[in-house]
Amino acid sequence: MAAQPPPRLYTVEEYFALEEQSAIRHEYYHGEIFPLDGPAAMAGATFAHNTIKQNCVMALRQGLRGSGCRVFDENVRLSIEQDEQFTYPDVMVTCHLNDQREIRIVRHPSLIIEVLSTSTEGHDRGWKFQQYQRIPELRQYVLISQNQILVESFSLDSANIWKLTQLRNLTDSVELPSLGISITVAAIYEEVEISPLRLADSY
Repeated sequence: MAAQPPPRLYTVEEYFALEEQSAIRHEYYHGEIFPLDGPAAMAGATFAHNTIKQNCVMALRQGLRGSGCRVFDENVRLSIEQDEQFTYPDVMVTCHLNDQREIRIVRHPSLIIEVLSTSTEGHDRGWKFQQYQRIPELRQYVLISQNQILVESFSLDSANIWKLTQLRNLTDSVELPSLGISITVAAIYEEVEISPLRLADSY
């Protein structure tokens, strides 16, 4: 049986050129390119996914107005490991001065939010979170379910340990200490329809 040829490796410049022309977006990892899976890859995200993402962006921008921090959605590229990896988080916030000078790439986010879907949940919880932890400035990683009321916030404490807080009630608030603000769970799920069965499961 013939051996499989090694995967083609792309330069960062070739990757950027491909993204400019492609109908779908791709992740870049040490020269290899992988199509993004799930709602973020192309048009067709569920109403819930899109609404949750927009709610987070609006709440963050309102809370951070005048702070100098910037809020971006999934159309902005994130660099990891000094441009060895690129991906597209659903929402991220950067307050780093160097990011203020950038045009298309964020390199120093303090907060990343991912809205979970069936096809991406394992990736978001596992490998992707491991890669995000390589970002020195990252202080908080938030996962949001679109099928039930559930917000999971991973925060980096003073001992460099990631600690999980789960929020399941609309009256709860997601504390964002590195940004000095909080967001209510009700604001995150505003205008998002959760079926009664799913809602019951979340309590």
